[in-house]
Formats: sequence, C-alpha cells, structure tokens
Amino acid sequence: MNVVADPHTHREAPVRPAPPAPYGMLAELTHRCPLQCPYCSNPVELDRRNVELDLDTWKRVFSEAARLGVLQVHLSGGEPTARRDLEDMIRHCVEVGIYTNLITAGVGVTPERLQAISDAGIDHVQLSFQGATAEMTDKVSNFRGAHERKLAVAREVRRLGLPLTINSVVHRANIHQIPAFIDLALSLDAKRIEIAHSQYYGWALRNRGALMPTREQVFWALDVVEEARARLKGKLTIDAVVPDYYAKYPKPCMNGWGRQSLNVTPSGKVLPCHAAETIPSLDFWNVREHSLSEIWTDSPAFNAFRGTDWMPELCRSCERKEIDWGGCRCQAMAIAGDAAATDPACHKSPLHAHMLALAEADAEGSSEYDYRRYLTPDRPS
Repeated sequence: MNVVADPHTHREAPVRPAPPAPYGMLAELTHRCPLQCPYCSNPVELDRRNVELDLDTWKRVFSEAARLGVLQVHLSGGEPTARRDLEDMIRHCVEVGIYTNLITAGVGVTPERLQAISDAGIDHVQLSFQGATAEMTDKVSNFRGAHERKLAVAREVRRLGLPLTINSVVHRANIHQIPAFIDLALSLDAKRIEIAHSQYYGWALRNRGALMPTREQVFWALDVVEEARARLKGKLTIDAVVPDYYAKYPKPCMNGWGRQSLNVTPSGKVLPCHAAETIPSLDFWNVREHSLSEIWTDSPAFNAFRGTDWMPELCRSCERKEIDWGGCRCQAMAIAGDAAATDPACHKSPLHAHMLALAEADAEGSSEYDYRRYLTPDRPS
C-alpha cells in the first residue's frame, strides 16, 4: 500500500488502491413476501413498506450502478413483484444497459403480470421452490397451494421464451429430494438449477437446529450433484452451495468483501454482502445521502474487510488468502463473535472443531420451524 503525507498531521498515511469495479448488484426492492420460509436469509429486523426507496431513487441507483460498471442486477426481496412499479424499474435498467434477473417466489404472479414484466424487457427469471413436491413446498413455505402456483409460473415463463433458473434451498427436511429437484428443473425446461444449502444468518440462524442436515446427508448430496453434472452436461447447468459447517476451507464469500458485488436494501443501505448487517460494528451508508460510487469506493463498511491487510496473521500468511479472501465475515461474527477472526469454516481455525460440534448437535435437533409469520404483506399486485 502506498503512503502520502497527511496535510493536517504531516505524517505519512496509507493510500488505499482503488477497488475494482463491481459487476453485480442485488437490489432488494422490498422485504414484503407472501411466504414464511424458516430459512429466510433476510435480517431479523425487516424494512417496512413505508421506508422503501421510491421509484425515482431506484432509477437513480440503477443509473449510478451502470456508470460504476455493474453489468447485471438481481431484482429481489422479499417478493419483488409486490412492487407495482417493478416494470418501470426493468425498463430503466434496459435503458441504461443492465442485464436484469428477477428472483421471485412466483405465488402471486399472474400470467398477465408476467406478460407485462416480459414486455418491460426482463432478461431472466429465477424461481424458488421450497420442495420438489407439493407437500414439501407447501410445508416449508407455510403457504397452501404454493407448489402448483410455482409450476404454472414456470411454464408461463418458458412460454414467453424467457430463460428460467430453478432455485432450491435444501436442508434436513428436503435434502433427499435433490434428485427430484433436478428432474423438476428438466421437466420445466429450465437451463439452470441452483441447489443452495441453507446458510445460517438472519432468520435462518434461529432455525439452525431444525434445518441442519447430517454430515452423511451433505456428502451424499455432493455425490448426487457431481453425478448429475456429468450426466447432464450441456443440458442443465447445476450450481451448488454447500453448508460451511461441514467444509474444510471457507467459501470466498462474494468472491471477496467489496471486490465484485454489492447489495442495496429496501431502505437504501448498501451492503458488501446480504448478511452484513449482522456485524454490529459496521455503519452502512445509504443511497439517500451518498452516490453508489462514493459508497463503493469510500465507505468504511466496504473498506473494513476489503483486500488482505485486515486479516489476522493466520489468514494473512496463508497461501489461500487471495483464493478464499478470508472466508465469511458474517460467519466469523456468528460463531467467533468477531468479524475479523478466521472463518471457523476453515480447518485451520481454532474454532473449526467447535463449528463441527454445533452442526452435529443441530443435526439431531427438533424439526419444528419458527416461521416468519409477520412477513406476510399486503398481497403482491
């Protein structure tokens, strides 16, 4: 790191190199959602409707994102179709040259609404399934009839000629359905499926004991995914996210803190990752007061764990430091109580055995869910 003279103290001060431009942005348009999933990754304290950014502010943010270098925006929530101005946002993204991916639960989306979303210029639809069967989807989402509604939306997406990804969050109750999830994606003519093991932040952390699979289940699932990838190569892309609790090395969360992507919450806070608000020491700048470029380059939260200088010695001297980028800061906060600690998912961490013990204990826990009952909003339009 270079140094320059501070004009006030005349002492040398470090000059932080400019970060690379982000190429992805998660736009959390609302936290309103008709489902009550126990693994919800949104924060425990949700943004209410009256603090959501208005359309003009979102348009400005999308324009600033395009100038900053963002190539794709994931329109998410909650349920993004709860925003009646979603089509206006999509049209604006098209105008400024950003690829748009709609991440939806699908249960409140009519064919007419999908047609309007398609006409606005959406590039891709990612549809969540909580199970590969109606019984499982309805149980996990706590929404009767959810599965059949999702099937209808998936078929309509393909009828409109839009690319479709099936997103399946797996955990102890449905991990055995991974082969059926893959068959479901094929039957719906999806070109991609994301098999994402539940990650234990936000509301999901409350349900860790009801969601955690066993070690044997996880490694069985990995074998199933690898076999399916080989068998379906060129026909279906299968992305998989494993639970860190059984890992040897930490995942390079967001490919490094503040390196490639950013999240904007419904109220306008900008986060380096989806769960960053679980770190209480960080102050997140808001697009109401700062430009996206200022936040990306200068905000203390983005610079807190950017690069490698912040790392503890165990990580700083590791040959994988620019592969894992220190792993997950939110997980270090959750398990070690210190966001700057070595990620306990790493087998070199002194807390790695503790993390494994937590997983093994939780895998024998209750199967009763603490549903997000207060998430239910006024219905999507």
